Amino acid sequence: MGAPPSVRAEEKTGPVRRASVVAWASLLIVWVVWGSTYLAIRVGVQTIPPLLMAAARNLVAGLIMFPLALRSRRGAARGAGTAGWLPGRAERLGCAIVGVLLLGANAVVGVGERTVPSGLAALLIATVPLWLLGMDAALNHARFGLAPLAGLVLGLAGVALLSGLGGGPGGASALGVVTILGAAATWALGTIMVRRVTLPQNAALASGMQLLIGGVVLAALAAAAGELGSLRLAAVSAQSWAALGYLIVVGSIVAFSAYGIAVRALPTAIVATYAYVNPVIAVLLGTLILNERLTPAMAGGGALIVGAVILVVRRTPSAH
Repeated sequence: MGAPPSVRAEEKTGPVRRASVVAWASLLIVWVVWGSTYLAIRVGVQTIPPLLMAAARNLVAGLIMFPLALRSRRGAARGAGTAGWLPGRAERLGCAIVGVLLLGANAVVGVGERTVPSGLAALLIATVPLWLLGMDAALNHARFGLAPLAGLVLGLAGVALLSGLGGGPGGASALGVVTILGAAATWALGTIMVRRVTLPQNAALASGMQLLIGGVVLAALAAAAGELGSLRLAAVSAQSWAALGYLIVVGSIVAFSAYGIAVRALPTAIVATYAYVNPVIAVLLGTLILNERLTPAMAGGGALIVGAVILVVRRTPSAH
């Protein structure tokens, strides 16, 4: 999973500038990098406690992004002759709510991936648009056409098929599957809250604040869970250190920056393709690099979920 989706809906649906090579290259980065984060998480949590790893990832990325974005906002405020460049109370509260939900979901993925292969985890997280559809209907009494509803039914069938892998040949535990589905639901709720709370207009500043606040909360949870006491730095493998570094630099900072470029220059429907390209990339990488088994049930359930997400994403513009 990538950085917090802090680009507001009105930014996404504004006038689309002519797509450039840079914009398409940025989308390619989002496809590949966010798809690869599941593999990196799977490798990292082998020797680093999951909550602690998520806290470190978010805190370091936030400490890099937040000061740079804040300096940019201060410069813009001075150029405009205004004094209010520090984030206000409502912005801080909004970032806290969204950051805890989204980054908490990321941490829960790490917990689940201790017993769930990275490819299966990505397919389960791909249900986020389906959770969004259901939550939008429940909270806003939204009505949808036949295609999104068909996508919801198709997605539920895919989840049922994948859930049957718990304890089976796919190498996943039933608890791990449920844990990651809970992460998907939490991510969807956080995404909905992005549109309901006050966030800084500068997407980089909003994400930097969310990363910092979420990282602090996750560090506290890691300490409460006893992960700090159980960590033995000498026992952390070089592969896990490399995975953590990749998640911080490439998975959070580079991919988020690429997403920000793509979402401003390409049509929304094109950018939204990451929702069903990411799990395909994750499954391929897990199979090729980690030798994870791609069982017929996993392939069938994954195909149902990807098909469902295509129907929901392309036919429900109000949800994106």
